[in-house]
Amino acid sequence: MAYPGESVDEEMDLSIFAGKTLLITGGTGTFGNAVVDTAAKVGFGEIRIFSRDEKKQDDMRGRLKNAAVKFYIGDVRNYDSVHQAMHGVDFVFHAAALKQVPSCEFFPVEAVLTNTFGAENVMKAALAFGVKKVIVLSTDKAVYPVNAMGMSKALMEKCMVAKARMFGETSTIFCGTRYGNVMASRGSVIPLFLNQILAGDPLTVTDPNMTRFMMTIEGAVDLVLYAFSHGAPGDIFVQKAPSATIGTLAQGLLRLLNAENEVRVIGTRHGEKLYETLLNREEMAQAEDLGDYYRVPVDARDLNYSSFFSKGRTEVSKAIDYNSHNTELLDVEAMMNLLLKLQCVQDVMKGKAVLA
Repeated sequence: MAYPGESVDEEMDLSIFAGKTLLITGGTGTFGNAVVDTAAKVGFGEIRIFSRDEKKQDDMRGRLKNAAVKFYIGDVRNYDSVHQAMHGVDFVFHAAALKQVPSCEFFPVEAVLTNTFGAENVMKAALAFGVKKVIVLSTDKAVYPVNAMGMSKALMEKCMVAKARMFGETSTIFCGTRYGNVMASRGSVIPLFLNQILAGDPLTVTDPNMTRFMMTIEGAVDLVLYAFSHGAPGDIFVQKAPSATIGTLAQGLLRLLNAENEVRVIGTRHGEKLYETLLNREEMAQAEDLGDYYRVPVDARDLNYSSFFSKGRTEVSKAIDYNSHNTELLDVEAMMNLLLKLQCVQDVMKGKAVLA
């Protein structure tokens, strides 16, 4: 298994993007910024950033200073604003989402409106304009979901697969990507731990034995480009990734920064799992192993109900899901090596104490 994010797949045909127009919903977030930086290098003629935060758009505009990047104010909940931004688009990467587990737990309807109905609006508008391919971004929390965020994303995946069944290769191609934890993304635990270390505060660890997949943002972008290049209707792509316990992650940061902060165990928060799953056992039974990735093809069954009651699959009974407990588990030394790839960690090691 290659370390996540070390390089873009060499077999990837980037020529398909030459001169084309890419729309990124939620484009001012961690994913959007990283995708834009890569997309600007691979030949897109125009990159459209669609989001509702004008301040973040202005910050991004100032950072990029790239005339090929266009900015559209709108909300995926509002079909009309999505429809206007979709005209002339060739490819869509749908990253707009509510992703904070506690927020979604308190406001589950808001999670459904953005994560499920918002995705449906994006896909419907893409069909209206004959977009070539749409990649929707999902999460390991959508597998065996126990919280509203994961449930709303799981429904989004079902909507994507339904569109793929209905339209197949005849129109827009819909695919999905599923991610584990993207290291140092906004609102994630690594920036929190870094700020706590800098402030001399205890590191608040929920459960030191809790495991999470560890993906770099470069790996996340590679997965998107791979899905654009290789995806068939209804495919879901997962990148193989190592995992680490939260205790190992905390110890890795403390050792890198020569810090001696207390590690305080606060207990599992509402809606959190002991480990995350990227593919359930039903998916693993049909998944295609592509080396660095898994591809799960569309479930193409129709509404012939008899097949659901009279026919089973013995391979499902034998399959094991792909989760953060049974993938490669990093020790502290390996975790430190991966953390050294992160810009925020490098900045703190150089004495730059302000974190985004």
